[in-house]
Amino acid sequence: MARVVVVAGILGVAMAVLWSPTLVDEVIAEGLAGPILGPDLAEAPLVGAGSALLFALVTGAAGMFTACNVAVFSALAPVTARGGDRAAAVWPAVALVAGAVLVGGVYGAVGVHLGDVSAQLSPDRLDRLVQAAVVFGLLGAIMLWRGLAYAEYVRNPLAGLFARRPWTEHAMLGGLVGLFLVGRPYPPFRHLYSYAVQTGDSLLGFATFALQSLGNVVGVVLLYALVLLVTRGRITAWMNGAPGRAARVAAASFVLVGAFLIVYWAVRLPARAGVMWWPVMPWNA
Repeated sequence: MARVVVVAGILGVAMAVLWSPTLVDEVIAEGLAGPILGPDLAEAPLVGAGSALLFALVTGAAGMFTACNVAVFSALAPVTARGGDRAAAVWPAVALVAGAVLVGGVYGAVGVHLGDVSAQLSPDRLDRLVQAAVVFGLLGAIMLWRGLAYAEYVRNPLAGLFARRPWTEHAMLGGLVGLFLVGRPYPPFRHLYSYAVQTGDSLLGFATFALQSLGNVVGVVLLYALVLLVTRGRITAWMNGAPGRAARVAAASFVLVGAFLIVYWAVRLPARAGVMWWPVMPWNA
């Protein structure tokens, strides 16, 4: 297990070095959402609740490949590892979606009234980056802890609850995805946030942020369903076919993503402020 943790951690750091925000934010996200919402997502007109709801869902789905949402894909391994037959495997996905939607929506309802003091809407880019670094650094630490708990290197105080009610772990992971919105500096999301604040409507804030979170996890749910369909459920049998295999896969998944979030958002921040060196690739300079 030690080798699994070390390799996963190294891969997480490597991913942080190699990641291209231009590719995922502009090429992929804008390429997917542009045909529906227009070429400039950060300036797309929002003229009512209907357009705001559509904007939230489309940009959430288009942005599921952005740096902050790479962690969503880590859900696939532990969710699949806990699966039984295909019917029972539906419930982890439902719990994942419910957790993301609920947490994202609650933040939206509260965020409408926090707009004036939220660093996410600050004109100062450094303010936005600091909030993102703190939020994603903490989320990365939680995911790293979860991976080490799967590897049995740290204690999991929630182990009893997760064993009795496995859906609670998936709902908690979905909640972490919903919390991505708290630090997300993605320009189209800031555009949506600003519009929600201008309306002063907590219900609209809840609905738009919930749909944004729903869009973020759509890819995981579809990928999960595709894996189950293609393998006819045999992936779960393979996961549980050898002692400790499912735990190793889950540990590697969470350690990789935890290391990525911590390094990409927190460790790399001083370099973006120009106070330390950071390896730069030609495609992410």
